[in-house]
Amino acid sequence: MTVPALTLNDGSTIPQLGFGVFQVPPAETARTVLEAFAVGYRHIDTAEMYENEAGVGEAIRTSGLDRDEIYVTSKLSNAFHRPDDARRAFDRTLKDLGVDRIDLFLVHWPLPTLYDGDYSSTWRTLAEFVEDGRARSIGVSNFQPAHLERIIGETGVVPAVNQIEVHPYFTNEGARAASYAHGIVVEAWSPIARGRVADEPSLVRLGEKYDKSAAQVTLRWHIERGDIVFPKSMHTPRMRENLEVFDFRLTPDEVEEISALNEGAKGRTGPDPDVFDYVP
Repeated sequence: MTVPALTLNDGSTIPQLGFGVFQVPPAETARTVLEAFAVGYRHIDTAEMYENEAGVGEAIRTSGLDRDEIYVTSKLSNAFHRPDDARRAFDRTLKDLGVDRIDLFLVHWPLPTLYDGDYSSTWRTLAEFVEDGRARSIGVSNFQPAHLERIIGETGVVPAVNQIEVHPYFTNEGARAASYAHGIVVEAWSPIARGRVADEPSLVRLGEKYDKSAAQVTLRWHIERGDIVFPKSMHTPRMRENLEVFDFRLTPDEVEEISALNEGAKGRTGPDPDVFDYVP
């Protein structure tokens, strides 16, 4: 099944649906990613803090696929926001992935209460990686509207994507709107609210209408809204199911019905980026 591609503000393209490896054990990563490739995924989302970049790299090397067929995203660890640390961390990411250029590299969290509140210097450092050709695109993750305004105002560099928590119970409209106002594409993490959508009556009902699961309906909702998603599963049937969301469409009223499940901040499954300060 063909996954559509979205064009980023730097002119490059990115598959709208990918495969996430958050919480995939390092020892299981290569096998899991190879299974994802076999099913049809070509967009892999990892991070330094997941500690499984090397497994992703092994899968890329042994897959038999051309490097240009695979879109790879990784993210800067919260431990390495200082510019020199970020440069060394990026070098390690390329080494662990076994590539000389990464398709997309993100600042994982803004960490406004740490590093003297200076996440702009971190962002400016990532811009170097585009300038020297080792990153095709750069972006941010978990950046609130004020964070976006600050880095753009202080550096003049607009992120290509903002990877944020988005699902029916936390639609995160403020951060989505701020991103799209700058031409920044939104990537939605926790897209099915850690499985909570499975028992949502309206999603189950829509699934029955389209002969799909509630999770598939939810992934289709993301696609209809223009966001990028990368659901994770270590089970091949579920990997396949998560890809099978391009053979039906929701009506505008159904999209709005799902959006109305929004619970605001209490619907979050993850931390608040304004106060999150975890450093591994």
